[in-house]
Amino acid sequence: MRFVAMRLRNIKGKYTHKNKTASDSDSDGGESTWMPSMEGFVKYLVASKLVFNTVERILDKSDDVSYTHFRKTGLERSEALEKDLQWLAEHHGIEIPKPSNQGVVYAQYLEHIAEGSAPLFLSHLYNIYFSHIAGGQVIATQVCDKLLEGEVLEFLQWEGDAEELLKGLREKVNMLGEHWSRDEKNRCLKETSKCFKYMGHIVRLIIL
Repeated sequence: MRFVAMRLRNIKGKYTHKNKTASDSDSDGGESTWMPSMEGFVKYLVASKLVFNTVERILDKSDDVSYTHFRKTGLERSEALEKDLQWLAEHHGIEIPKPSNQGVVYAQYLEHIAEGSAPLFLSHLYNIYFSHIAGGQVIATQVCDKLLEGEVLEFLQWEGDAEELLKGLREKVNMLGEHWSRDEKNRCLKETSKCFKYMGHIVRLIIL
């Protein structure tokens, strides 16, 4: 996510050519930036919707008692993303694509770990929302400023304080974590880096 944010930051820079590659630099030897494309942004929204829909569906339908604590937290994003995609299709004539491989692969991985380990899945659950609130929505807002003339998508709006909602989620995870084994806790730490890797791949769709 830091990579994408750095590439989008140059509002007053010398150029923001969307076809620049990672090895390109400006005439002074500085780092290049890209202008996000609508196509890439829509792919990001579609992949994000798949991921959020997957975690929400798992929580709602699972018989695992651990998951019942995380239903209707106020952090849910899939419904908002559905509205945003519908709005883009109706008002901008954008054809909504099928989810990209980045989103499909992560959704399948979430399904897999949810069946085998509640601690691992809940680690991803928290970090998915954390990465969106701490970085993803900042990047998406910048993209909206560039591509949608500042139109604020439903995806980026919250009923309540997002930081407080996230804090409540973290406290619930920590409460359950008191009963996890040391091995489970260590595995959760490793899963954190996997989550950021998967989410980073999805955010990168904006500038690919």
